[in-house]
Amino acid sequence: MKAAICTKYGSPEVITIQEVSKPISAKHQILVKVMATAVNSGDVRTRSLDAKGILKFLMRIVLGWSKPRKSILGTVFSGVVESIGSHVTKFKAGDKVFGMTGFQFGTHAEYIVVNEKSHTLPIPINAGFEEAAAIIFGGQTAIYYLHKAKINQKQQPKMMILGATGSVGVAAVQIAQYYKAKVTAVCSSEGKELIKDLAADSILLYDKVDIAQCTEKFDIVFDAIGKYHKKQYKRLLNENGAHISVSSGYASESLEQLQLLKKLFELGHLKAVIDKTFSLDQIREAHGYVDTGHKKGNVVIKFN
Repeated sequence: MKAAICTKYGSPEVITIQEVSKPISAKHQILVKVMATAVNSGDVRTRSLDAKGILKFLMRIVLGWSKPRKSILGTVFSGVVESIGSHVTKFKAGDKVFGMTGFQFGTHAEYIVVNEKSHTLPIPINAGFEEAAAIIFGGQTAIYYLHKAKINQKQQPKMMILGATGSVGVAAVQIAQYYKAKVTAVCSSEGKELIKDLAADSILLYDKVDIAQCTEKFDIVFDAIGKYHKKQYKRLLNENGAHISVSSGYASESLEQLQLLKKLFELGHLKAVIDKTFSLDQIREAHGYVDTGHKKGNVVIKFN
């Protein structure tokens, strides 16, 4: 099968398309023919070992010292179950599924095997493969941090989302509204129409106004890209308000997060925002585009 192999840490050119052995499912695993995946900020950060100081040292320990230990990157997938192990009861051949692999990676390939009890579910009934793959990374990350801020325990909280047009941001805008939050989205002028389409309550354009001088107070300020300093925005918080940032740690995955994403998509509370779609052979271009930091929503890899 074809797979995108990360040969070492570096620029997108370290990714090469190679023929590798097709995986075989063990007795509790399913073999999935991948139909779509995504290149997200986690993939490019792993490929480029984008970290400083002690964090870079820790990343080498976790991911591999001179190159990624898991050479096939990619953490999200949608596809069709091609075969199942002898002890699998949850899925059958032909099922359409989507899921996330976390630090196991491996989704930038034509096939993947996953345990039937892993973070894998039937795709939303109204989703195509590309949409199903697109909602996972940003949605899962947004749910993790919004729940960390206890948005589901607050009554109509006022919320500011910094970096609202990225993969995490577009999901956070929609999921926060599901929890009845009043959302102020912060983005550039280029992202204004996208955020209007997502029906945020108000929009602040950081290339037009100084966001830090905003006089409004919020119950939650969420930095969805990890580029803003907490000190600048602490004054925007109400008493007992929460500041959360994707830079604060790893957003661990759970099956409950995937179940919520499936539910929200099927009910129309969440839609997939896809900026560009590439083929597996174009995955270097996909990495390069994500590297620019200018993508809106998600970059999807579609398989033939």
